[in-house]
Amino acid sequence: MLISTGAPVAGAWAEPALLGEFAERAERLGYHGLWSFQRLLVGVDQPMLPVYHHVLDPLLALTWAAARTSTIRLGVAVINIPYVSPVYLAKQAATLDVLSGGRFDLGLGTGWSQPEFEATGSDPNPRGKRLREYLEVLRTLWNDPVASFEGDLYRVPESTAAPRPVQPGGPPVLLGGTADVALRRAGRLGAGWVSSSRLGFDDISRGAQIVRRAAEEAGRDPDAVRIVVRAVVRPGLRDDAVPLSGDWDQIRAGADRYAQAGVTELFYDLNWDPVIGAPGADPAVARERAGEILSALAPRP
Repeated sequence: MLISTGAPVAGAWAEPALLGEFAERAERLGYHGLWSFQRLLVGVDQPMLPVYHHVLDPLLALTWAAARTSTIRLGVAVINIPYVSPVYLAKQAATLDVLSGGRFDLGLGTGWSQPEFEATGSDPNPRGKRLREYLEVLRTLWNDPVASFEGDLYRVPESTAAPRPVQPGGPPVLLGGTADVALRRAGRLGAGWVSSSRLGFDDISRGAQIVRRAAEEAGRDPDAVRIVVRAVVRPGLRDDAVPLSGDWDQIRAGADRYAQAGVTELFYDLNWDPVIGAPGADPAVARERAGEILSALAPRP
């Protein structure tokens, strides 16, 4: 299982100097990838975790990190497709892939925040058809000499789009979601599934099996499917409700359980630590705690 980390994109530590330094340090320590996430806004009366109240744009943050690194992969988990035209995202993703030398992984979801749907004038439904058509638009723009698409929700007139991504076929696209239909879609249509440690080990294991079975039924190699999980880390006192909590050995043991559940890449997302990712956290304390965790949990040779 590959070990990655979350980028400093939320709260007190989401500031330019630390983002660049953290990306460089994660690369030196051997982390496989650096992941961001999307949150546009929070409704005044909307109950949301502190981490969601102060968030950098995920693709701009990754572009900043790309300029300071050369080998670590750069991922977003996830971009919510109703908020942005697939043509616009195709251009952004291709540009980031070019600027990073082919290091970008694109996670897509259909969204869940009603204030964001209202603010962007968007509708996630019909989710399945929307996601299928969205992927078709991305792929024609990334791959075809003359791109075109005619769907019920999206249309691309005969066009050319350049530059193309560095990665053949375009950046790998991982799909989010927890419903069985979303898991099967990830296996059929995506490079894999992206989820989080909000799900227990049994749910992750079951989800991975559904994704891989769907890939096999679609004539794809199930062993090539990626299962990526965002993991909340809580160093200190052990809390059985948080699989990656306790001392460093206990946290690593929890990570091993994710590998046993079929996860191919685990990223420690420090943004979910309120001492680090909350808007009111002390920046100096956030920086020190993040650095300690990054060093202690670095991938072993």
